[in-house]
Amino acid sequence: MRLFETIRNIWKIEDLKSRIITTLGLLLIYRLGSFVVLPGVDPEQLGALSEQTSKGVLGLLNMFSGGAFSQASIFALGIMPYISASIVIQLMGIAVPYFQRLQREGESGRRKINQITRYLTVIILLVQAPGYLANLANTSGDAIIQTGWSFTVVSTIILAAGSMFVMWLGEKITDKGIGNGISLIIMIGIIARLPQSFFAEFLSRMEASSGSGGLVMLLIEFVVLFFVFVGTILLVQGTRRIPVQYAKRIVGNKQYGGVRQYIPLKVNAAGVMPIIFAQAIMFIPVTFAGFVDSETATGFASIFADFTGWAYNLIFALLIIAFTYFYTAITINPTQMAEDMKRNGGFIPGIKPGRKTVEFLDSVMSKITLPGSVFLALVAILPSFAMMAGVDQSFAQFYGGTSLLILVGVVLDTLQQIESHLLMRHYDGLMKSGRIAGRSAGGAAVY
Repeated sequence: MRLFETIRNIWKIEDLKSRIITTLGLLLIYRLGSFVVLPGVDPEQLGALSEQTSKGVLGLLNMFSGGAFSQASIFALGIMPYISASIVIQLMGIAVPYFQRLQREGESGRRKINQITRYLTVIILLVQAPGYLANLANTSGDAIIQTGWSFTVVSTIILAAGSMFVMWLGEKITDKGIGNGISLIIMIGIIARLPQSFFAEFLSRMEASSGSGGLVMLLIEFVVLFFVFVGTILLVQGTRRIPVQYAKRIVGNKQYGGVRQYIPLKVNAAGVMPIIFAQAIMFIPVTFAGFVDSETATGFASIFADFTGWAYNLIFALLIIAFTYFYTAITINPTQMAEDMKRNGGFIPGIKPGRKTVEFLDSVMSKITLPGSVFLALVAILPSFAMMAGVDQSFAQFYGGTSLLILVGVVLDTLQQIESHLLMRHYDGLMKSGRIAGRSAGGAAVY
């Protein structure tokens, strides 16, 4: 079979095999660390915390951490503080001249930006960790065996170190493994919650409808989930192809150009970054409100704690649309694309090279980004509609939202990297066409 032949080919490539084993090993370390409880905490007394994180925004945060949040793990805060710091730094790259200058300095500027991002991550962790411990004391005070300021200080340091270690694991996966490390860590946390979520939904349906009624409802849910999954793949892979004609050039006795090629501009060039950015921002009010849920939150914080509220979903959708345009703008550079075409003797038929080409590319990107961003926002808020239809919240997250988009995006991105290794060594790719369109030119990494 083709699948087994591809697996054998993967195993023949020593570098690719080493990268896959390294990735799996580092992900295993992350999952094992998720079960290591903070010193001074009794894991048998965390029932109230588990109940609190079974719904609302905290349930989503718990899913991103692979259950570490509800288990008072050393990795409880997960990777989200690093994501939040990255958002701040990228926004500053637009408004602050110093960061704009760093972005233009190439590799040295990137290293400096990464260093500043890490420092900001530590600051965010030193704010979030005491908030997490305060919430732990309020909800599951009996679980804290050791009390006092020493427990708070030590646990804050451990939580901050745990999140920084997770960030380090992600960077090592990116450098030494296969795929994007941060994205894979988020994905593995989501997948880890899938069996438990499915079992909870199964029990809920069996209790609500005895006999075949519950099975029929489950079947309907899976049919809907399949169509949402297919729609998400189409969103991730959708492209608009721009024809580029290359002029014929003769250098020596060789002929160059004289052919027409295509630039694939993605409908969703920003990947899942807009939804991750928006989700991280939606977590901030709840974090500073002391990790409260919709029953106890008041005022402004209550909007962000009510996961199914219209205000929450409206703000969430608008943030996604805004971040889609923002991230597309920093990912796709029409000016650079126009210069590259002109330098290589290429032009878009009917469009003058130079400024007209830049304006044309910018216009096309604006037109295809709008429907892409709206559909991305729609997919992001689908879990709320699923919950309104009676689906258990933990299982409803797989009907769209960040969970499904990350799963699809990360899987396609990783498969394309594996396929690149295969094609580079003249093996057949993972698809009959020899190409996976998930993250081709013009696309953006998940993170």
